[in-house]
Amino acid sequence: MARGKLRIYLGAAPGVGKTYAMLAEAHRRVERGTDCVVAFVEHHGRARTQTMMSGLEVVRRQELEHRGSVFTEMDLRAVLARAPAVAVVDELAHTNVPGSPHTKRWQDVEELLRAGIDVVTTVNIQHLESLGDVVESITGVRQRETVPDEVVRRADQIELVDMSPQTLRRRMAHGNIYAPDKVDAALSNYFRPGNLTALRELALLWTADRVDEYLQEYRSEHRVSTIWQARERIVVGLTGGPEGRTLIRRAARMATKGAGGEILAVYIARSDGLTSGSTEELGVQRSLVEDLGGTFHHVVGDDVPDALLEFARGVNATQVVLGSSRRKAWQYVFGPGVGATVARDSGPDLDVHIVTHGEVAKGRGLPVARGARLGRSRTVGGWTLGVGGPALLTLLLTRLDPGPGFANDVLFFLCLTVGAALVGGLLPALASATVGSLLLNFYFTPPTYTWTIADPENIVAIAVFFAVAVAVASVVDLAARRTHQAARLRAESEVLSFLAGSVLRTGASPAEGGEATLEALLERVRETFAMESVALLERSSDVDPWACVAGVGPATLRRPEEADVDVPVGGHLALALSGRVLPAEDRRVLAAFAAQAAGVLDRERLVGEAAQARELAEGNRIRTALLAAVSHDLRTPLAGIKAAVTSLRSQDVAWSAEDEAELLAGIEDGADRLDHLVENLLDMSRLHTGTVTPLIREADLDEVVPMALSGLPEGSVVLDVPEQLPMVEVDPGLLERSVANIAENAVKYSPDGEPVLISASTLGERVELRIVDRGIGVPDDAKIRIFEPFQRYGDAPRGSGVGLGLAVARGFAEAMGGTLSAEDTPGGGTTMVLSLRRAAGQASARPGLPATTTS
Repeated sequence: MARGKLRIYLGAAPGVGKTYAMLAEAHRRVERGTDCVVAFVEHHGRARTQTMMSGLEVVRRQELEHRGSVFTEMDLRAVLARAPAVAVVDELAHTNVPGSPHTKRWQDVEELLRAGIDVVTTVNIQHLESLGDVVESITGVRQRETVPDEVVRRADQIELVDMSPQTLRRRMAHGNIYAPDKVDAALSNYFRPGNLTALRELALLWTADRVDEYLQEYRSEHRVSTIWQARERIVVGLTGGPEGRTLIRRAARMATKGAGGEILAVYIARSDGLTSGSTEELGVQRSLVEDLGGTFHHVVGDDVPDALLEFARGVNATQVVLGSSRRKAWQYVFGPGVGATVARDSGPDLDVHIVTHGEVAKGRGLPVARGARLGRSRTVGGWTLGVGGPALLTLLLTRLDPGPGFANDVLFFLCLTVGAALVGGLLPALASATVGSLLLNFYFTPPTYTWTIADPENIVAIAVFFAVAVAVASVVDLAARRTHQAARLRAESEVLSFLAGSVLRTGASPAEGGEATLEALLERVRETFAMESVALLERSSDVDPWACVAGVGPATLRRPEEADVDVPVGGHLALALSGRVLPAEDRRVLAAFAAQAAGVLDRERLVGEAAQARELAEGNRIRTALLAAVSHDLRTPLAGIKAAVTSLRSQDVAWSAEDEAELLAGIEDGADRLDHLVENLLDMSRLHTGTVTPLIREADLDEVVPMALSGLPEGSVVLDVPEQLPMVEVDPGLLERSVANIAENAVKYSPDGEPVLISASTLGERVELRIVDRGIGVPDDAKIRIFEPFQRYGDAPRGSGVGLGLAVARGFAEAMGGTLSAEDTPGGGTTMVLSLRRAAGQASARPGLPATTTS
């Protein structure tokens, strides 16, 4: 059986019209004669969505009971038995109620597709699993219902349902999305213009990337080699020279002229690795490309023009930007150059731009053969062997009678040249070859002791000796330099590997290998380069003074001029080091450290800003919840009090004594509820402002706990607190309020006839007070959330409190050095565990029979 087709309507936020568009597609298919049914659609009370469902066949939903409530879900078995050609399934990321065939709705959809049924569904961009962290950073809300990206990417069709933030907010304000009582809270939180704009951009970019994937797949399947200019992609060819920055900026200006322009900088390196551009300059150019929103690519290829064109066609580029050649005029005898070759072979579908720059025709310059850093002793030894060795060898050979012969003499001098290359490098070896040639001519070729050579064969022998000596010395010196470079690159790779690992381990503790702070990274720089002091300096602008952001070492550096080495990072940061002057080859690794230090600084600042943003968001959430509490929960008892007072003052009704007592009791009950709500609001305000100052002293639980239960209904609590329990270090007033709030909450959720049990016991240096109820219980994912302000779990009725009781209880417990946590009660229910510090010098309670009382 062929697999069904999946069509997804993707939206940036709720209310953009995904379900409406999906139902419109269902109507179109029905009108074309397709067998289409509604397997599941959630209209959320929206009139227009309900209207669109009329005229469509709806499969009856499945009813499932969970935690005492009845929920409806898509009846997968009924849809499979109906076997339509097309099934309409709303909310792809939905989590099914326990008891359903699958945990997630997308798994239901997969089963329908395997059965050959086409599915039309909807999903919001925030529900994609890979974007969870991004969406949370934008909205401050973590999406718990997600769908794997691969499920969405495998869809046969993805249609973006787009709507501007202003239009969506107007729809929200008109009540077309949420109920009127939820509109203000939604507009001030999730549906803020900034949130909606960011989510919309995220959806557009994700869809654009998916369109690119479709295009690449099509080009690959149909073997399309020509470039389709569907989107401006500009490839910048870099050589590692200083002109690269000019090319990148020119390409960036070209990209901004068209919508959706993309920059791809590419550096082509030869496979032999013997010629390469400046690593430091390439690093700067890479940072520049990334700052401008482009990407940097490193490609290996021996034929640079061919590799560049192959890369450009592979990414479906539309333009290539190259710099004018730096070669001098005479160098063109070796070929036309990369720019001319690329322009000639690019074809009609790829535009090539040759950009002039300040380095034109100045020459590439020959690579400098830097000798290995051998040290003073080896350098002196090499020159001694290269200059003095031939002289000593000549003295020795002239005293031998008979001598070893001219051929052997040449071999002896050649050995000296190789030795000089091994000890001192190329220059001492060249000196040894030159001196050896002269000595062979003067002392060992007839006529001796003259510069004249009688036999032409000797001339050839000395010339060959000099050429072989130079060649062997060059090879030996090259091998020595390669060995030194390999060792150095290995050391650099270890340092860069550490830096890369520290980036990946961002947030890890130092014990886990992460650089926890900027100071730790600077200390690592100081140890790596054996410096005395290291500092990261910053200034706001070019005219402002430098300030030390962080530093390590005995000396405090205030300006880059005070340092022996300074590395600029961007325009307003610099890494300064004092102690010694570093060689040029060390600056490449130092630049990587400087960039990492700047990244760590930015990360620390972002963490601080994120913490402030979370505090502001929490304050905003609390203010919103407080307004909701004032608008409803506080008005409810006030309305009862006002109604009772109005009734008592009414002159039209003659109230009996019993009626008046009942009305007065209602007034008293409403006043008590108001007093309790206001007390909790004031306590929460004190906790958030940090003005709670506990007066810690030793106290007995069997004295404090009964006082906290005085306001509860009689018989609703069973108290089991042993008299021999050790005293605790608490503020009795705060402890009484905490216990009262916890017990009141437990009684509220306990079934009728099931009293709450409060017991106490010792555990090490702590005393635990356990409040046990037999209610519906709390799932694991809500055990932390119930302690947040303005949280009411389950079916708590409006007006029964503002959801501050447990938040206040935990705040007071932590202020006294204790903890409050929630556990499952064996057999059902929730157990609140209040852990307190045992008073100093108090012995553990001896086992005994506790006295049980009922409150």
